[in-house]
Amino acid sequence: MKPQLLKVSTNLVHSFNARRDIMPNVNNHWHYHPEVELVYFKKGNGTQFIGDCITQFNTGDVVLVGSNLPHYWQFDGSYFNKEADVTADVSVVHFSENFWGDMFLELPENKEIKDVLKRSKRGIQITGANMMEIGNLIEKVIHAEGARKIILLMEVLLAIGDSAENNTLASMGFQHNFQESEKDRINAIYNYTIANFKKKISLEEIAAVANISPNSFCKFFKSRSRKTYSRFINEIRVGNACKLLINNQLNVKEICYDSGFYNFASFHKYFKEITGKSPLSYQKNYIK
Repeated sequence: MKPQLLKVSTNLVHSFNARRDIMPNVNNHWHYHPEVELVYFKKGNGTQFIGDCITQFNTGDVVLVGSNLPHYWQFDGSYFNKEADVTADVSVVHFSENFWGDMFLELPENKEIKDVLKRSKRGIQITGANMMEIGNLIEKVIHAEGARKIILLMEVLLAIGDSAENNTLASMGFQHNFQESEKDRINAIYNYTIANFKKKISLEEIAAVANISPNSFCKFFKSRSRKTYSRFINEIRVGNACKLLINNQLNVKEICYDSGFYNFASFHKYFKEITGKSPLSYQKNYIK
């Protein structure tokens, strides 16, 4: 889907950008940039869009997004409620693949780093026991100065390369070469769906949002996103259900209806199709 090109700010003091964000609405739109992006969610929950992959992100997650791969993190609504006792704390690092010189990655000693950056073209999410270790290293990158800053970034990339527990996010065939004129239409579809996924959205309704005919909408959406609109909205609904299962405040049937499904059998079917597990198995595995 057509993302916006984002210009990452740089300065003369550092060769790459590293910062800490405590506001949940920083760059909260569908965008891409030539710089690689490394993110550590020390505090934060919501839905992440990486290429054509839609999943939940949670406190402790580490994600590496490759050059020009579109992405978007939408924090849960509670982070925008002034009365809610939740805060975001996110460490973000942006760097060009060749900021250390055109030949650096060609050195035989740096093959592992080069391989990690190649894999990041589809996005990498770190899972397992070493998430916290990598997250702590990312925080150190932000505060370090001089050569130590670059050394720590290399240590992060090596740790990601050594991690046996990680997921590739975007599909093998994902592409994002869209026309500039489609940007507003695609963003409108995304934003409307995220805001209204709990209710039934008819084809006529979403086609009107995109300002095209219902007959043209399905073909348009699938050609740009490589998935049907039905699949897209069900992924968002299942992502919401995952969050509610983890919170463990509602029973499974309540979660089904609160996530926009009006039929328990359909909820069970799509949940297993998208996550590979039944709702109860997903919840038990997470708690375990």
